[in-house]
Amino acid sequence: MLNLLAPGSRLCDGITRRQALCAGGLSALGLTMPQLLRSQARASEAGRPTSKAKRCIVLFLMGGPPQHSTWDPKPEAPENIRGPFRPISSSVPGIQFGELMPRLAQQAHRLCVLRAVSTGDNAHSSSGYYMLTGRPHAPMNSENAKPGAPNDWPFLGAVVQALHQEPRTLPTSVRLPMRIFNTDGSVWPGQDSGFLGRKADPWLLRCEPTPAGFRIPDFSLAADVAPDRLDGRQSLLTRVNDRIIQVDRSGTLDRYDRQTHQAFDLLRSASARQAFDLSLEAPSMRERYGLSPFGQSVLLSRRLIEAGVNLVHVNWYRGADEPADNPCWDSHTNEVPRLKEVLLPPMDQAFATLLDDLDQRGILDETLVVCMSEFGRTPRFNPRGGREHWGPVFSIAMAGGGVRGGQVYGASDAIGGEPKDGRVRPEDLTATIFHALGYSADTEVHDSFGRPYAISRGQVIRQVFA
Repeated sequence: MLNLLAPGSRLCDGITRRQALCAGGLSALGLTMPQLLRSQARASEAGRPTSKAKRCIVLFLMGGPPQHSTWDPKPEAPENIRGPFRPISSSVPGIQFGELMPRLAQQAHRLCVLRAVSTGDNAHSSSGYYMLTGRPHAPMNSENAKPGAPNDWPFLGAVVQALHQEPRTLPTSVRLPMRIFNTDGSVWPGQDSGFLGRKADPWLLRCEPTPAGFRIPDFSLAADVAPDRLDGRQSLLTRVNDRIIQVDRSGTLDRYDRQTHQAFDLLRSASARQAFDLSLEAPSMRERYGLSPFGQSVLLSRRLIEAGVNLVHVNWYRGADEPADNPCWDSHTNEVPRLKEVLLPPMDQAFATLLDDLDQRGILDETLVVCMSEFGRTPRFNPRGGREHWGPVFSIAMAGGGVRGGQVYGASDAIGGEPKDGRVRPEDLTATIFHALGYSADTEVHDSFGRPYAISRGQVIRQVFA
């Protein structure tokens, strides 16, 4: 274990070389948060419009759920299209969902389902980039695409982070429990701050959500770090930064120093740390959400938005035991048993419980919840009992935050293969999310050179609001 208090040769300012090196590697000492914390420059000085949603939770079902077995059943289509699962009635007459979503069917009066979302892109990486940013990838249909220019439009959570500047201990935007990546390990573009720069990067909480625990190393002190030693490390880092700032007056390092102080503040704040501690939830509540990784992640998202986080993005957890040929919702093979045994029950339980929980706490009306994915699945099953990637049309669901529940917007054709009416593009979705949070599509953010960009080029789907 490195020791900041160890003796050693000293630099001219009284700081040892070892201390200087250690100050740059605080993550090895249980202090990884300074790498996560970035203060944001407000992108627009215009007043924020009145809005109903104060916060947003995005549930991202990475891999692409089949619309036919979830939000858009096609009971009149041939069996090779409709599949074996039947539609069931919901709490709203005339609206049906797939039979493996009985809890969500009873929440239909709170849900708005968009049945004609379209990216026109059949690759996870590039279609995912489009959904996460509202900008099409160049070129489209690019699998294993890498982050970076020219595809460096910021993730919607980064835009929210950039638009919030007020001092705070907790972050504005959080992603959990890990980044989205393909089977080859390539990380999708569109999950970070892009051209906005690292100052707008949402926090990424790398954690493994399990029934036994949900420890987040980024928010834990190392076992040997007592409060007095924490103060000593902060003092050391301040001395290092003060010396460097004497040389570099650009303000960049000074800003980093403030971010670091914010990290220390969070470590000291018991109330802030409690937001990340699922052990404080009653066992019965944890069971209500489901003891699956997804269920516990969704429960954590509720705790975070209650504590003051503005946007939480929950990715479907991709554990080490996911099959290579149909990981997560990417059901190229054996779709029927995967949906029935692995995928839909925990999703149905966690999402439905979240809506109930938010409503019982009196915050559903001011919390926008969006359940989405990068695309859907082909209308017809393939010979391996699965469906392939399909970007032309798929479904997503929204609730709360001023959205009028009990409705379906848009429609796909008879086989769920193409939009029939009410087509929604990803840029329209991001414009709608920003609108719900109180930002018009022409609100500006600025890149590191100060150049202005409108946060969305889409059209708000005004029909979904009450």
